[in-house]
Amino acid sequence: MSNWEDRRLLVKAANLYYFDGWTQAQIAKKMSVSRPVISKMLNRARELGIVEIYIKDENAHTATLEHQLEKKFNLKEAMVVPTAGLTPEMIRRSVGKAAAYYVSKNLEGITSMGISWGTALYNLVKEYPYENRPELNIVPLVGGMGRKLVDIHSNLLAYQLAQKVNGTCSYLYAPAMVESEDLKQRLIESEDIANVLEEGRQVQMALVGIGNPLLNSTMSTMDYLKEEDLISLRKSGVVGDIGSRFYDVIGEQIKHPLNDRVIGLNLNELKNIPEVVGVAEGAHKVESLLIALKTGYLNVLILDDSTAQSLLHELV
Repeated sequence: MSNWEDRRLLVKAANLYYFDGWTQAQIAKKMSVSRPVISKMLNRARELGIVEIYIKDENAHTATLEHQLEKKFNLKEAMVVPTAGLTPEMIRRSVGKAAAYYVSKNLEGITSMGISWGTALYNLVKEYPYENRPELNIVPLVGGMGRKLVDIHSNLLAYQLAQKVNGTCSYLYAPAMVESEDLKQRLIESEDIANVLEEGRQVQMALVGIGNPLLNSTMSTMDYLKEEDLISLRKSGVVGDIGSRFYDVIGEQIKHPLNDRVIGLNLNELKNIPEVVGVAEGAHKVESLLIALKTGYLNVLILDDSTAQSLLHELV
């Protein structure tokens, strides 16, 4: 512990720096010491609790959550959106806007981007700014999802995002899930579909949503998953899906007829993409997200603060 005179000097330096806005050089001149000495004194004042720094802003708690998520799951980046006072629709838009901002600011050197499907990615594309990136090609990573909610299909999202960036896009002319494994095999061997799937495997960045097929599932809303499918998936131990590929509690793609009939990238192929950006919101996705993160399917995560808090609480 410093003696009284030492503490008096620490308090004096801290007052001049934090309250009066003096530079370290100015304080050093006044106190007849070098600038590095003042720097050490200010650090010492913080260590002794003479100075405590608080960030008074709504982003302070989200910045803490971001840091915790990045550290826990070895993420390149986490973006957490504050949601106090927002309606569910406003939260979805805010998460979409944050995701659009992240992608727009991280396209340096990117010429190929994959996109999956779903509401989260629909909001990302909707909020994406108009840019001029003619070198960028957008590739759908999974086939279409029937006749309902066509505005969240990967082909349409790829097309709309390409329009926003003045780029190009490919089209995957196939359903996301077909009636039989035999039909799937015939389709993925056709040249057009095989080429687009290969393009998808080679993208530098992938945009994906994370789903919980057993709770509030868009696939159920679209009648893609029937009641008997949900019962069967539950028995198989499913906890989540990415790009219509279902995985279990240890993050492995489950052995199930539904997975065998999907036309799109599988989870191992997704893992090989250099940067996978996951976009999600909602407490019902916490377990699905937790397993996806633990398995290393995602490098970047963009979500709302409530889901982020629940996610970190699950680890305690």
